[in-house]
Amino acid sequence: MADNKLTGIYFSDPTNSLNSNINSSELESYAQKLPKVVVTWNPESLDISDCDAVVQQIKDHKLNRIIIAGQEPGEHKGIFARAMAKEGLDPQGIILASFQEYDAQTTDLAKSILVSVYHGVHVEAAVEIGTRPVHKDTLVIGAGIAGIQSSLEIANAGYKVHLLERKGTIGGHMAMFDKTFPTLDCAACILTPKMVEVGQHPNINLITYSTVTGISGEPGNFKVKILKKARRVNEKTCIGCGSCAEKCPGHALSEFDSNTTERKAIYIPFPQAVPNKYLIDPESCVYVQKGKCGVCVKVCPVAKCIDLDEKDKEIEITVGNIVVATGFNTFDAKKTEQFGYGKYPNVLTSIELERLINASGPTAGEIVERSKNKFGNWIFSPDSEKPKSVALIHCVGSRDVNHNKYCSRVCCMYSLKLAHLVKEKMPDAEVYEYYIDMRAYGKGYEEFYNRIKKEGVRIIRGRTAKIEEKEGQLILRSEDVLKNEIIEQPIDMAVLAVGLEPQDDAKELSEILGISIGKSGWFRGVSSHTHPVNTRVSGITIAGVCQGPKDIPDSVVQGSAAASRVIQSLNKGKINTSSSDVVFSDVESRAKELSTL
Repeated sequence: MADNKLTGIYFSDPTNSLNSNINSSELESYAQKLPKVVVTWNPESLDISDCDAVVQQIKDHKLNRIIIAGQEPGEHKGIFARAMAKEGLDPQGIILASFQEYDAQTTDLAKSILVSVYHGVHVEAAVEIGTRPVHKDTLVIGAGIAGIQSSLEIANAGYKVHLLERKGTIGGHMAMFDKTFPTLDCAACILTPKMVEVGQHPNINLITYSTVTGISGEPGNFKVKILKKARRVNEKTCIGCGSCAEKCPGHALSEFDSNTTERKAIYIPFPQAVPNKYLIDPESCVYVQKGKCGVCVKVCPVAKCIDLDEKDKEIEITVGNIVVATGFNTFDAKKTEQFGYGKYPNVLTSIELERLINASGPTAGEIVERSKNKFGNWIFSPDSEKPKSVALIHCVGSRDVNHNKYCSRVCCMYSLKLAHLVKEKMPDAEVYEYYIDMRAYGKGYEEFYNRIKKEGVRIIRGRTAKIEEKEGQLILRSEDVLKNEIIEQPIDMAVLAVGLEPQDDAKELSEILGISIGKSGWFRGVSSHTHPVNTRVSGITIAGVCQGPKDIPDSVVQGSAAASRVIQSLNKGKINTSSSDVVFSDVESRAKELSTL
């Protein structure tokens, strides 16, 4: 290495914040032994908020190259760049060694990244990966739009797919939507043909109402344990006639309709469900809870189709690849107490309004206020009053230091879509959008935003403070920052644009599969730039919103990308070993050989 390449290395994470599997002391000790590394720092030894102190370090050690190493080293590049420029040096002498970018979970992998960056070698060139044979079957976990897309592409390539879904039907959240933004295409018209194709495809084995409980083996040959929950209705013999549901005395709120209406204890989640077969909810079934009833068995025209005593069972399958497409949860609006969700019946979430607007929803698409039924539940009934004013409140649970700091990306656009649909169904209604920043980031999104402004929707920039009820009237207190005024707005209905969150069991599933999750709880790819759908476990890819908030088109793209990774390995008949299997001494040797310095 040239004499003028005196190097300092700054480890940007405090010792206690590095990944627990990385020994930061060992990493720093190794760095100190690299040729021409004359100094190493960490936040305890160098206060980088003091630019003059950084400049002094550069002077004292005659540095003209600095490596910043850590989980998110880019956050600290600015201060070093200013210090280098202040000293008359080229800021391009600052190099980043990102452990998060390559999902480094071990000290050896972190050292491999550091030594590659030190020698000016691309990490992937130095970290050679071996291969092993791959089993031809694939498991896709999650049957929303991303999982469906992955399954169809792999199956259409001629390979067998096991598509696993925790609910009684495939389709995910998209099946609940009325229209998609920005084109206002019918969501069901796009999704249901794909659902039917999945259900009829000879290469797809559909496993619904099931979850993954364990995994063993190695990339290319995974043994996956699956818990199949008892449907208590035989999928093969059920003819879907509905006689059982008609007579069933058990009631529960409908999850598919976001609890806006009721369903029976024996039910099909929605009319276009795949498989289009009944199942029994044990929590609301009178027989399961009390040991008596069985009316569904008596009225069923197919002998032995319903088995009320059926038990859960565990099965095991062998696959070479796994695609994780488990989707998301919506933020629990009850956590934002200032908006009164759960307290005031006509404060809704966006997903509830989606179901209310949908022609297949509880009111056949009529927008009405909530009313109590005979069981004491607040539901939407077609004969209830229509609201005359509707306010949509953005960023509920997102961009909030008390809940989720990140932007959920889709809330602005789906709120604009909902405003359009409300005006379409109720042209005389007053519709308000209260937003913080309008994030119309995609193709055709800004044009859609401008279109909605012309449709008579009042779009107000300001953070909403609270919603109260006075004499049966909702009062929304907010601000209009552009007019510099406080607003107290009487409204009939408030709609909370709830953000997206990881599934409740994301951490548990990540531990079962051995893949990583980020600090916000989303599954993490091995490299956000070059391998966004790959994980640190070879043969396991991620797709859709389980990786982070995104819209339908991006979820479909990721589903296709994950399928492409799978098909590549199946066509070759072999799969790479995992990056966690790298031998550091080999990486170090290759980095020295390939060094450009």
